[in-house]
Amino acid sequence: MGDPGATPLCVCVPARNEADRLPMLLNALAAQDVPGPIQVAIVVNNSTDASLVVLERCRADYAGRLSIDVTDVQFPPGEAHAGSARRLAMDRGARLLADNDHAILVSTDADARPPSHWLSAIAAGIARGVDLVGGRIVIDPDEPLPAHAAMLREALDRYWEQVRAIEDAVDPIAWDLPPRHGDHTGASLAITLAAYRASGGVPRIASGEDRGLVMAALARGARIAHPSDVWVYVSPRCDGRAAGGMADDMARLIDVGADTPLLMPDFDHWRARAEWRRGMRARSASPADMVRDEAMLPPMPHDMELAVMA
Repeated sequence: MGDPGATPLCVCVPARNEADRLPMLLNALAAQDVPGPIQVAIVVNNSTDASLVVLERCRADYAGRLSIDVTDVQFPPGEAHAGSARRLAMDRGARLLADNDHAILVSTDADARPPSHWLSAIAAGIARGVDLVGGRIVIDPDEPLPAHAAMLREALDRYWEQVRAIEDAVDPIAWDLPPRHGDHTGASLAITLAAYRASGGVPRIASGEDRGLVMAALARGARIAHPSDVWVYVSPRCDGRAAGGMADDMARLIDVGADTPLLMPDFDHWRARAEWRRGMRARSASPADMVRDEAMLPPMPHDMELAVMA
């Protein structure tokens, strides 16, 4: 497949009032183990803080290592949301990559802190023959959760590991075999430019735009992988910039009382879902049919108490 380090890529970042966070992200990008300069497309949207001043300083600090492209925009009230900002950032990244079908658009968030091998691991994942690579979301150890919320988070991690084990046993996917995680959110989501264009780009919706992009790509036959070596640290902050985003998840986790059980779908439901997918594949269902029909299935009941260990 060639040297993954030579694959052209652009890191695409929506940022709203992120003057405090952007320097940490850009410092982590400058420390990547891929050759530079690294293209970075940042959309500063509807901001009232010093983000633009901070970015000018970072441009100077990382000159020659990071090529930082900044778009300053004020979306009207009905469009001032994550979908608009992430789409503009990734569309700008596509233009910076000169419409090279084999180039990679890498989505992340301003409060992310990727490890130094993040981009090289993403490029290597794409080079193995997939169109999208999801990155695992890890709570930044520099910003620990409260003790009970941390225990819940660990319990959820164990739960999803068991779900993936069921899926891998019942309906293994040749290009997404274990060891793998299950995350593909805007904080760490890479997609080839060809797959991005074929999917229609990031949907302009207030929340869930990252999942919308993934589903649109999969419906058109794209392949996604979740390599265990692709991950980012993210902040567990509760004052996020996007409605329905990770900050809301963190707030709910922190608000769960110590005596309140957290309910999740029983593993039997996931086994049945994996068997459904395997049956669809056996009938040679198209990717579009798979995505459409699964979205129409009844939601799984949350009928099993999550096992939390102190």
